Amino acid sequence: MKKSLIVAITLASALLFIGAEQPGKGVTEQDFQLFLKDFETKVMPLSKESALSGYNASLSGKDADYEKSAQASLAIGKIYSDPALFARIKEFKEGKQIADPLLVRQLDILYLSFLGSQIDPQMLEELIRRSTAISQKFYTYRTKVGERTLSDNQVDSILRYSTDSKELEDTWKASKLIGSEIAPALIELVKLRNQAARKIGFDNYYEMNMKLSEQDPVEIAALFDQLDSLTQEPFAVAKTQIDSALAIRYGIAKDKLEPWHYQNRFFQEAPSIYAVDFDSYYRDKDPVAIVKKYFAGIGLPVDSILAHSDLYERPGKYQHAYSTDIDREGDVRIVCNVRPDCGWTGTLLHELGHGVYDYYGDRQLPWMLRGSAHAFTTEAVANFFGRLAENPQWLIDIVGAPKNYIDPVAGDCLRSQNLTQLVFNRWAQVMVRFERAMYENPDQDLNKLWWQMVEKYQGVKCPEGRNEADWASKIHLTDAPVYYHNYLIAELLASQFAEAIGTKVLKIPEPFNADFANNPKIGEYFVDNVFYPGARYTWNEMIERATGEKLTSVYYARQFMGRK
Repeated sequence: MKKSLIVAITLASALLFIGAEQPGKGVTEQDFQLFLKDFETKVMPLSKESALSGYNASLSGKDADYEKSAQASLAIGKIYSDPALFARIKEFKEGKQIADPLLVRQLDILYLSFLGSQIDPQMLEELIRRSTAISQKFYTYRTKVGERTLSDNQVDSILRYSTDSKELEDTWKASKLIGSEIAPALIELVKLRNQAARKIGFDNYYEMNMKLSEQDPVEIAALFDQLDSLTQEPFAVAKTQIDSALAIRYGIAKDKLEPWHYQNRFFQEAPSIYAVDFDSYYRDKDPVAIVKKYFAGIGLPVDSILAHSDLYERPGKYQHAYSTDIDREGDVRIVCNVRPDCGWTGTLLHELGHGVYDYYGDRQLPWMLRGSAHAFTTEAVANFFGRLAENPQWLIDIVGAPKNYIDPVAGDCLRSQNLTQLVFNRWAQVMVRFERAMYENPDQDLNKLWWQMVEKYQGVKCPEGRNEADWASKIHLTDAPVYYHNYLIAELLASQFAEAIGTKVLKIPEPFNADFANNPKIGEYFVDNVFYPGARYTWNEMIERATGEKLTSVYYARQFMGRK
């Protein structure tokens, strides 16, 4: 997860500029450059403070730190909601005297950022405070089963490895209690977000966020329909195999399988049904040392990022993972809760993918253009690296697994990767379609809608008699609103990057089986074509420049739907 991008989505802005003298009243390029300089002088320190306070709050879980984070978010948010500033930006846009490409791009980004924040200060403060309060509950929540208090890592471990159906049921249900606890507040937050969106001319918050992030909701919906059609049949086949394997594992009939039997709280990751135990290759290994070695080998050392990061679990700390660019000047950090297993090694690779995107960007670019072309382009880079944790050749070359151990299971490794993508694709269908429907009508029966979606797209039935807010136990609906579609789109682009690097840079015949290791040309490709351009281009222009084509699902389908 790219934390700074997600935080930016929820911010709005104003009071620091009220009464301030504005440089110039013309609409020339020189006038706009003066406007930008004044804007950056005020917003840059606030942006850094917001990132730092949010980072510290996620580590401590303390009320005081969350209050400081909320205040920092509110301060930077108030800038963007200043109607006088927005009017000035519209003057520049309507004046049509800005010709320099970098200035035009900054003007476009400013316009969209300000447009999404034109709400009154009281509503802005209410949005930020409500979101922060719910996030704090999530970050500090610990699952309780009987007398035991479990971290998320412990919950995941039980669901992954236990074969005791009673233990699985108790743990799964207990992990969902946070949903019922925060659901009423989340529904009210959704309604408030919708109210804010309607005030500035959008039908709802979902539509607003899509359009303000330079995505067309109709095109995204059509893409998800396409991916639904692409995966329906192969997933149906895979789901039959999964159910057969899990029924044997638990010693029950297939029709007795429940959601807690799928080795994950949301069935968003593939169950272990093949004859390969990825975790076994990471036991007694140091995931941090492994990924540090890997990134150094492709010319993207991550020593500085890791030195400033917080990598291990402890009470009160945020239990998931994210990357954050504190100042757009090189202070890039990640937060993880690392354990020596395949999952956390993949997560480290993923978050450091975000990290190197920011760290190796062009710091000579204007401040507003430093970072990624879009939220999903940084997710694509993160996914490109995160996939490697289950790559058979990578296990040999980087993790040090004996070749004679890997060769017999190499086929199962690739089949496992296919299954991972199928399972995640269907899960993403649930999240994206549910969230869109929730913003279209937050008063409907969301508990019922959730399980209708889960059954349709994942083939998992709701436990008999259950009517709980299981949907609300997914943190992204609170912490990363209207973001989840980017994860699946990023998978398409990750495959597109793999094809481009494999065929054009490494010139290898089977790019999708490569381990993309021990070659600085890989890092050079990303720096030159993806990281250094920052946000100077729109996302599809960047993709076309980097790969030779606009975004396409062709290579994703070839990589994961074409394997036997």
